[in-house]
Amino acid sequence: MSTEVKAAQPASPSRGRRLGAFVFLTPGLAYLVVFLLVPLALVLGYTVFQRGRYGGVIYEFTTENFTRLADSLYVGVFVDSLKIATLTTLIALLLGYPTAYLIAQLPRKWKTIALVAIVLPFWTNFIIRVYAWIMLLSPVGLVNSALGTELELLYNQGAVVTGLLYSYLPLMVLPLYATIEKLDPQLREASANLGASAFTTFRKVTLPLTVPGVLTGSLFVFVPSFGNFVIPEMLGGGKTVMVGNLIRTEFLKARDWPFGSALALALIAVLVVLLTVQSWAARRA
Repeated sequence: MSTEVKAAQPASPSRGRRLGAFVFLTPGLAYLVVFLLVPLALVLGYTVFQRGRYGGVIYEFTTENFTRLADSLYVGVFVDSLKIATLTTLIALLLGYPTAYLIAQLPRKWKTIALVAIVLPFWTNFIIRVYAWIMLLSPVGLVNSALGTELELLYNQGAVVTGLLYSYLPLMVLPLYATIEKLDPQLREASANLGASAFTTFRKVTLPLTVPGVLTGSLFVFVPSFGNFVIPEMLGGGKTVMVGNLIRTEFLKARDWPFGSALALALIAVLVVLLTVQSWAARRA
């Protein structure tokens, strides 16, 4: 009798929820496995093999690819990439924070218009936007024509930082705006009522509460800036070499896939460290 009663009982709700979660998660998990884990495993595997005489991979174990990473040439490229990405991130923060703060103070109607204006450049092809900066900064471009000069604004690190800043500034503004928008205005009002100046209120109330947005926006700008290769190639004219350019050269021109994989693995390691630091700092904040 007890066996019949158990058979007649419907499946438990928790089991149904687990089955539903599995069904919905499967496409995303499959995407991650195919387009993230498998390529990452290939990159990791190639790092311990040798380059063929005419390119490709010879499946003979070696650690030479890792020792080459310590060469001063490649270390210098990593250091330059860190400098450029850090400078871009700092300038984006200095420009993005007041922009996000002002947008958060606007009436609701104008907030929407301002946010659309912020993301509007993303509606245009990335390469077209970079070519537009070439036209602006070239010796006969609009900037030099307007100033009546022939300044060397193109094919240097300044042009690269400008291009990266223009491309990724919205990625700084949007997280900051989302964080500032959630702030309780009564906290700032209480600070003002207690006699604090506007600067003191910003330093002791607003800024500490928006640290998570600062960290997220900085990460969103730093990561693509650090690995970018299109902007250094086009606006830097090949004179400014970043890690992304180096990896592309090793894979597509030198056809040294094992060493290119070692460079890519080093780049991933740096980014993982940054993600870990950002996560720890966000929890502390």
